Amino acid sequence: MTRLPALFISHGSPMLAIQESPAHRFLLELGRSLPKPKAILVASAHWESAGRPALSFASEPETIHDFGGFPRALFDITYPAPGAPDLAARAAALLEQEGIAVAKSDSRGLDHGAWVPLRLMYPDADIPTAQISVVRGATPAEHWRIGRALSSLRDEGVLVIGSGSLTHNLSEFRGQGIDAPVPAWVSDFGLWMKERLHGNDEQALLDYREAAPFAVRNHPTEEHLLPLFVAMGAGGDGTGIERVHGSYEYGVLAMDIYAFG
Repeated sequence: MTRLPALFISHGSPMLAIQESPAHRFLLELGRSLPKPKAILVASAHWESAGRPALSFASEPETIHDFGGFPRALFDITYPAPGAPDLAARAAALLEQEGIAVAKSDSRGLDHGAWVPLRLMYPDADIPTAQISVVRGATPAEHWRIGRALSSLRDEGVLVIGSGSLTHNLSEFRGQGIDAPVPAWVSDFGLWMKERLHGNDEQALLDYREAAPFAVRNHPTEEHLLPLFVAMGAGGDGTGIERVHGSYEYGVLAMDIYAFG
């Protein structure tokens, strides 16, 4: 069985699902460029749990429209991928083997951090999919450890995705056009992340909040960057890290996509 990379996907605005852009076009091609997964596990910034990661065991996960103020067309979209309770159970066992306690949900559906990129990558919605939460208040290192515990899933035909955003300051987002100019505080942070990822500077990355330029301005809260550390941990030994896509939307949203391993 072909070993899949772990991916970090910047999912940007929900409009990514329907609005033409470089990131939209890239995701349309990305699924076709990879071996078809047996199942998918998504760590989404839009599912936060307290104290421990949570896993979704739903057999028929609903499409969650967890946003407001967008066109009706977005709310009409469904992504009826089957659930993956067996994968969730396997992930729970791997985490527990590493001393990481888990919570379980029988009803959690697919939030837009999951279904927006997956609808572009796998429009047939025929791959069993489960979600894992990020942990509110947990560190990047703790999320790296979660990903590391899940890394062997990649040998079992599972595509592990961290879905968040390389930059995410919504107070600076409103009113911008999709092709708005990119301020230096956004591009400088993105370049720092790219250099540290390509250099496999794990410690600097885990300490990004103190080490990276404009880190807090780009991430007033951390939930949208934490999926990166899950993907980084799942990627294995730090070799073969590649930024496979880079673009910006609305000036302040870096749409970087990274493949690990």
